[in-house]
Amino acid sequence: MTRSERIAALHAAARERILILDGSWGVMFQRMGLEEADYRGDRFTEAAYPGQMKGNNDILCLTRPERVTELHDAYFAAGADISETNTFSATMIAQDDYRLDADSVRAINLEGAKLARAAADAWTAKTPDKPRFAAGSIGPLNKMLSMSSNVNDPGHRAVTFDEVYEAYRMQVQALNEGGVHLYLIETITDTLNCKACIKAIMDLEEEGMEKLPIWISGTITDRSGRTLSGQTVEAFWNSVRHAKPFAIGFNCALGADLMRPHIASLSRIADTLVAAYPNAGLPNEMGQYDETPGQTSGAVSGWAKDGIVNILGGCCGTTPEHIAAIAKATERLKPRDPAPTSHDMRLAGLEPFVLAS
Repeated sequence: MTRSERIAALHAAARERILILDGSWGVMFQRMGLEEADYRGDRFTEAAYPGQMKGNNDILCLTRPERVTELHDAYFAAGADISETNTFSATMIAQDDYRLDADSVRAINLEGAKLARAAADAWTAKTPDKPRFAAGSIGPLNKMLSMSSNVNDPGHRAVTFDEVYEAYRMQVQALNEGGVHLYLIETITDTLNCKACIKAIMDLEEEGMEKLPIWISGTITDRSGRTLSGQTVEAFWNSVRHAKPFAIGFNCALGADLMRPHIASLSRIADTLVAAYPNAGLPNEMGQYDETPGQTSGAVSGWAKDGIVNILGGCCGTTPEHIAAIAKATERLKPRDPAPTSHDMRLAGLEPFVLAS
């Protein structure tokens, strides 16, 4: 099956059933008990790359690729339709914390995409009636365009729009070349960073790169119902809807109970698929997640029964057991019907504004 055929199968599957995304990667790598040597391998010597490398999970695409494949397989075996590349922080800006060079960052994305695509292809061959898909994970940066990093200078920015654009452009090119079926711009705290990524994708497509579906997933950071850069749910949607995304949704920061009202709000207005992958509850005093697979699946399956979601998965603290429980709880439930497309002008700063035609 070619990539274009697989993308057509993705759209077809989304019309037929609720799709399942994989779960957390960080918690699973922690369970493996990996050491500094696992992260460094032979390529990243301490002499060339000083400082601790342990914790840079993306680099495992190069140093322990079999461990990455192991997680793809675990989530596909649990019932996931879509598994993300292990490239959440694989940009020049984020990887600067580890002093990685451009060739290494590109290699992480390229190999991460190849690993995810190979696993998806292998599982599709096993179960042709349930094709699997590789999503190119494009995570947030550790620097924001919308907010100052200096409390004494509100106008200060640690990066420029052009720098963010170029960082995402490199990542997108490598993910596409490696064979992913769609992009997942996720855990968005700053919408302007996200828009730089969208522009990078659109510019590359205009230059001839193969067009792939875009899934955009923001983050509501607390009970205020806003992103970290201050936008409401509807304002966030208005800011990115020009990309005509395959799916829009939220992930991380909140457990299912606190995330539900924001997903419901998005479901009422979005004329595309709505996706959600909450944490396994909120972290305890030790930073661990206590919510069981039954608790998580019980909460999100309620969203499916109420017809407000098309894609479900798990974020921090979730495991293959959580994903298996979600897949089983939703396997016979009908996916949400997208909201009707509105032709009113919709604008957004921190708040939404609609100018009726």
